[in-house]
Amino acid sequence: MSWLVTGGAGYIGAHVVRALVDGGESVVVYDDLSTGCADRVPAGVPLVVGSVLDGPLLESAIRDHAVTGVVHIAAKKQVGESVEQPLRYYRENVTGPETLLEAMTACGADRLVFSSSAAVYGMPDVDLVTEDTPCLPMSPYGETKLVGEWLINAAARAHGIRAASLRYFNVAGAAAPELADTGVFNLIPMVFERLEAGEAPRVFGDDYATPDGTCVRDYIHVQDIASAHLAAARRLTDAPEGTALTLNIGRGEGSSVREMVDRILKVAGKEDVAPQVTERRPGDPARVVASADRAREELGWTARHGLDDMIDSAWQGWRHRNR
Repeated sequence: MSWLVTGGAGYIGAHVVRALVDGGESVVVYDDLSTGCADRVPAGVPLVVGSVLDGPLLESAIRDHAVTGVVHIAAKKQVGESVEQPLRYYRENVTGPETLLEAMTACGADRLVFSSSAAVYGMPDVDLVTEDTPCLPMSPYGETKLVGEWLINAAARAHGIRAASLRYFNVAGAAAPELADTGVFNLIPMVFERLEAGEAPRVFGDDYATPDGTCVRDYIHVQDIASAHLAAARRLTDAPEGTALTLNIGRGEGSSVREMVDRILKVAGKEDVAPQVTERRPGDPARVVASADRAREELGWTARHGLDDMIDSAWQGWRHRNR
């Protein structure tokens, strides 16, 4: 098998590329470098710079490198930005996969691992979110990820593509400092940024129906996300035509925002800083925690890293970035 990884120079993509390479797979990276970094691509791995909206270039990359499967990670992924720019998000996150599927079917590449999101669920009122929990996304971002899944499942039925859609929960950490997240959109880097500015980290609401009043989330190390992609890629290698899996990728354990902030402050040596509680953010559900049973059954995969690994490695990455 030879795998084309779209978005393979990004934060999650670079970890997936490393996992595939370490697992003995042949890899080609395809990235427009709008948020990715070319120096994240391992030596010896080809890099094709281009947009997922460029069908001819995708076909050329697939044919030139004898690609038999695709790991599609390239996407726009900020919830707030998607509300402000829904047309851009639908173009990148729906037309992009459509263009990719057209290139794949034209070239005979028939395996696809799709980077989806727990945002497809919206505000589920359940203790554990299973893949059968109703999908009621609350943002254009979540909508585009769900439409992407529908599109892929339809292509699997019509064209025999073997596919796995992986619904990530809250990704954190880094395998190495140079691979750390360079964005400041998730809880851990947001706290680091506030501390660096000499400001208290913010907690959005402390009156939820949870043990400490703050939102509860399922946090997962990016290395576990990467290992799930490798497991899915291997699962599809010999899967029957038309296979279409949908799998939650999380730890199945909930941690509150307050708990996470306290742990982050300890790692950063700022235990004397008191978090600032502000108003709730619109659309934040009280609890979103994954059931990862199906991923274990289908892929033989379970998450291996805990919260301390996520926070410690993210802190090392932050210090590396800002040294």
